Amino acid sequence: MKTIIAACSQNLSGSRASIQTALRTLLAARWPSQRDVRSWLQLLSVLQWVLSFLLLGTVSLLILIYLVFTSFWPISALYLAWIIFDWDTPEKGGRRLPCLRRWPVWRHFRDYFPVKLVKTHDLSPSHNYIIGSHPHGILCVGAFCNFITGSTGFGEMFPGIRPFLTTLAGNFRLPVFREYLMSGGLCPVTRRAIGYLLSKNGTGNAVAIVIGGAAESLSCRPGVTTLVLKKRKGFVRMALQHGAYLVPSFSFGENDLFRQVVFEEGSWMRSIQQRFQKMMGFAPCIFYGRGLTSVHSWGFLPYARPITTVVGEPVMVPKIEDPSSETVDMYHEMYIRSLLKLFNENKTKYGLSETDELHIL
Repeated sequence: MKTIIAACSQNLSGSRASIQTALRTLLAARWPSQRDVRSWLQLLSVLQWVLSFLLLGTVSLLILIYLVFTSFWPISALYLAWIIFDWDTPEKGGRRLPCLRRWPVWRHFRDYFPVKLVKTHDLSPSHNYIIGSHPHGILCVGAFCNFITGSTGFGEMFPGIRPFLTTLAGNFRLPVFREYLMSGGLCPVTRRAIGYLLSKNGTGNAVAIVIGGAAESLSCRPGVTTLVLKKRKGFVRMALQHGAYLVPSFSFGENDLFRQVVFEEGSWMRSIQQRFQKMMGFAPCIFYGRGLTSVHSWGFLPYARPITTVVGEPVMVPKIEDPSSETVDMYHEMYIRSLLKLFNENKTKYGLSETDELHIL
């Protein structure tokens, strides 16, 4: 019996010693600092955004199709009925949710890069505006952060102005994803949707259009400042038809977020990309960024590079219901001059050299 008691005492002593050793090791370990926690939150906020834009629509569609063949088929049926009933809402201003624009995650999203908004001139709430957003980049991070989230202070800088951002109309045909887009203030880049905001939604609306679109994304790479703009005149015609002022904006650093395999003009791969872009509305870019665990690994997350979006001086536009081609060309040239002025006055402040030029195709 004494032998058993002695053995138990030794085991208990050993257990206490092991627990004490483990506690000392745990207390001696380096706990995450506030800076580490902020970095993780910033990374997760960007991850959820990238996954939402790349996968939310497709995954939601596949889930609804799968549910059709299960006992949960009424969910798919009800949602299909809802989409049919709600079909025209994206074309009529959407369904903005201010609480989503103020979502705290967008502050972490902003700070990851970081993204900054710079105001150069006031915008009067008594007018409507078309904001030209340049460049497109790969995922339009600057345009999304500044015009869709409230994290960079657009509402405080431009009181009385309601910003909207346009995107491909096909995105609003994807289940769940369409609700996500509308809640933030995105609308289809169609004449009907833009015309509604500029004529039937009162004044103080600012519709941001990424004018270069998918064609411009094919040339996106660090150090390159090439815009597709010379033949893009539809936004000017719409501005004239509705009397909306034209406002240039440029996001310095947008093209530095990803690395892309750029195929030369005339190559068979570039030809395939361009044909796909004309048929589907978006370009199949071959790009990469950083990985989830390390900035030195490859992945689909953008690199943490500063983005500064500068909003320029409005070009005053008269209201002409049926503008002539000459009038459209004149205001198109005025817009380009204003954009070039904005670029040249700010390029050295935000990462470019004095010799860098803005190439417009």
